[in-house]
Amino acid sequence: MVTISGEGLSIDDIAAVARGAKVEITKDRAVLDRVERSRQKMADAIAAGQQVYGVTTLYGAMADRRVPPERMRELQRIALWHHKAATGPRLTEEEVRAAMLLRANTLLKGASSVRVELIERLATFLNQGASPHVYQRGSIGASGDLGQLSYIGASIVGLDPAFLVDYKGETLDCVSALKKLGLKPLELEPKEGLALNNGTAASTAVAANAMARAYDVFALGLALHALFAQTLLATSQSFDEIIHRWKPHPGQIWIAAQMRGLIAGSKLIRSEAAGDRGHRAGALVQDRYALRCLPQYMGPIIDGIAMSARQVEVEANSANDNPLNDPDTGEVYHTGNFLAQYTAVAMDQLRYHLGMLVKHLDVQIAMLVSPEFNHGLPPSLVGNPDHGLNIGLKSLQVGCNALAPLVGFYGGSMADRYPTHAEQYNQNINSQAMNSANIARDSVEACEHFMANALLFAIQGAELRAKAVADTHDPSPLLSAQTRGLYQATRTAAVGPRAGDRPVIWDDTDGFIQPKVEGILSDIRSRGAILTSIEPLRGAVRAFAAEGR
Repeated sequence: MVTISGEGLSIDDIAAVARGAKVEITKDRAVLDRVERSRQKMADAIAAGQQVYGVTTLYGAMADRRVPPERMRELQRIALWHHKAATGPRLTEEEVRAAMLLRANTLLKGASSVRVELIERLATFLNQGASPHVYQRGSIGASGDLGQLSYIGASIVGLDPAFLVDYKGETLDCVSALKKLGLKPLELEPKEGLALNNGTAASTAVAANAMARAYDVFALGLALHALFAQTLLATSQSFDEIIHRWKPHPGQIWIAAQMRGLIAGSKLIRSEAAGDRGHRAGALVQDRYALRCLPQYMGPIIDGIAMSARQVEVEANSANDNPLNDPDTGEVYHTGNFLAQYTAVAMDQLRYHLGMLVKHLDVQIAMLVSPEFNHGLPPSLVGNPDHGLNIGLKSLQVGCNALAPLVGFYGGSMADRYPTHAEQYNQNINSQAMNSANIARDSVEACEHFMANALLFAIQGAELRAKAVADTHDPSPLLSAQTRGLYQATRTAAVGPRAGDRPVIWDDTDGFIQPKVEGILSDIRSRGAILTSIEPLRGAVRAFAAEGR
């Protein structure tokens, strides 16, 4: 159960509700009284003849046109009706749930001049599993996510049967859905239609869900680095604490510390400590950059992810519609809080950093499959070199080489690509946050696919290294305690528990690679045994991201 009060929602809270957790509205009288006072102050302003945007006027560049009192409720209906213009792919149920949560949280700030009943309806939809049909495209993240939030707002008040809701396996018109929920259509009061659709909840919801998955992608990427380092017989010296105290970026120090823990106790990692030199005869005296510079490279990535997370959480706990009303003074503020620029920039940066993460892992894979760099492993990690025709994981590496540039491409900026002429030049600055967040979802999904490929390389490489070092294809006794579980969970997801002494891929024609990757990917996306095996690292990523908030 997640309690909403207008503040304090974390990315993990949002993800939990998105995945099905129930919510409760705070019972704090001060919060609820604030909501009611804001509604009453708006009524007082209207009665006094004050001009209020979107309440006594039309919208946007037509805000110079006045609305008579007898048509103000009709105007709020039009605020939602007007935006039923979307087509194309829909948001996922998880994203719609997150958007409903964030809208309820925003309205509980007590500056939006709505009845508590509207907030309660959002909670009812969440707790009963009713999910409005909402579309991905159509928001420019200025005046908020008008299209997406209108579909939600219209559904919870039963504006028109054309708005659809998924409920208990059925697709219903919103009026029928309300009836099943024990609710009736609700007439909107002045300001309420605008309060429902004029805000950043939809793009920020998509962003928060992408952020939650990105935490796990990053944790998985770091654990993969630890597996690759062991298979490539790396030295532990690169992660020595004193090196990183001399260059004290928070992320770099944190990455080095995590890597020291991840490889601790490994029988494959070389020590460079005095009196315990582990140099490879005839080899480089130091590791190549992809291993030696890992903390310096990965540090900015975790620092950047933490910054993006902080921006998304602040946005999720903000009052972000227009106008806003101070319930203490009655002052009506015409604002730009609906501009989702922080969400857009956060997602631009997240996608950029995910591209850097995948690029680095792709380099490790390239070393792993190349005899020039992999210290005695077969080319392309061929399982049975005596076969004569085996070519190993060549096709899988090609797949990685397709995914890595795609994630890099997704890392391009969106927030600076706004058109300046939107809505009669009124929305001439806009964030493009929804587009940025949608691409972030796509980027995370491509990263998860890449991670599934990379994990197959990791377990095949570890098994071949174990054969070279200990004459067995089971690397478990050689791996560090913190990566052993990841190896075993990945192997099980790919082909099932170990049976006999062969690597996961022996002869190429024994079976297709595809189902092995699909098994790993399915386990990742269902948050199964693979992610469970690195739970301490997942927690550490979230803790680091939270430190600055």
